[in-house]
Amino acid sequence: MLSFSEKDYKSRIFVALRRVNRSVDLYSSDLNNQLGLTTPQLICLHAISRRENVTLKELTDAVNLSASTVNGIVDRLEAKQYLVRKRSEKDRRKTHLILTQAGLGIVSSSPVLLQDQLWTSLSQLEEGELQTITRSLERVVELMGNQRMDASPNLFPGTQVIKEDE
Repeated sequence: MLSFSEKDYKSRIFVALRRVNRSVDLYSSDLNNQLGLTTPQLICLHAISRRENVTLKELTDAVNLSASTVNGIVDRLEAKQYLVRKRSEKDRRKTHLILTQAGLGIVSSSPVLLQDQLWTSLSQLEEGELQTITRSLERVVELMGNQRMDASPNLFPGTQVIKEDE
């Protein structure tokens, strides 16, 4: 374990950022090893499970990914028999995504999404601490010159924190 003096702030910042990055990498790797899924695939399965008769467009909006990316994810999930596409009887132009029993099983047995775990943990903090963390992280982004970078409030590109009330 690395040891830094109490006032070696720059080194401590770099180590903390590396640990955040490494946590995301390890979570993704464990998920792939355990379930044979990528994080975006699992997030899509969770998003579908929370909605009835979700369309590809609705899923695209829910997970904040491009339509072509979501379509590719859905193709792979369908090939794994975790979902099926079903043409709408009311509007033949629409196709609904429906989880299979295997897909429902994956969702119910999957680990908590890392971003949902962090969301829950952050929800337990007092406002003052949340403000401090927020301002500090925003300042780090500014120092890195990435303040104009488009990003959603999620740990994984193109994913969405799904709050308990959704």
